[in-house]
Amino acid sequence: MELPWLSRWQAEVRAILRIVIGLLFLEHAVIKLAGFPPGGQPGLQHPGSFLWIAGIIELVTSILVTLGLFTRIAAFVAAGEMAVAYFMVHFPKGFYPAVNMGEAAILYCFVFLYLAAAGPGAWAIDNLRRRNEPIR
Repeated sequence: MELPWLSRWQAEVRAILRIVIGLLFLEHAVIKLAGFPPGGQPGLQHPGSFLWIAGIIELVTSILVTLGLFTRIAAFVAAGEMAVAYFMVHFPKGFYPAVNMGEAAILYCFVFLYLAAAGPGAWAIDNLRRRNEPIR
């Protein structure tokens, strides 16, 4: 079933998805690197630890994705990090994502993979860099 009235908003809806997923991912970075918000764990990490490296990757890629700057590359890196996180942290705890608490990692992985393939949508700095697609 086609929804032509909604099709007109593809670029804007993709931009909203990009911004929301970027901000949510930023929260994961801040939790890993600063332990904020309280109770979110894991807290301050030793530089060079896996969680610290993951936090740095999440910090950089979330900011880039949110701004729409180097979106495809940043989203691809973030998708890869989430795939690694799933198979290193969650999958060893069990096969089913609902049991091993890996649903978020899977969702982030595939949303970032989609953004890497589809591009940033509207309101992205990438659009200004290309000059062939106006920022809306």
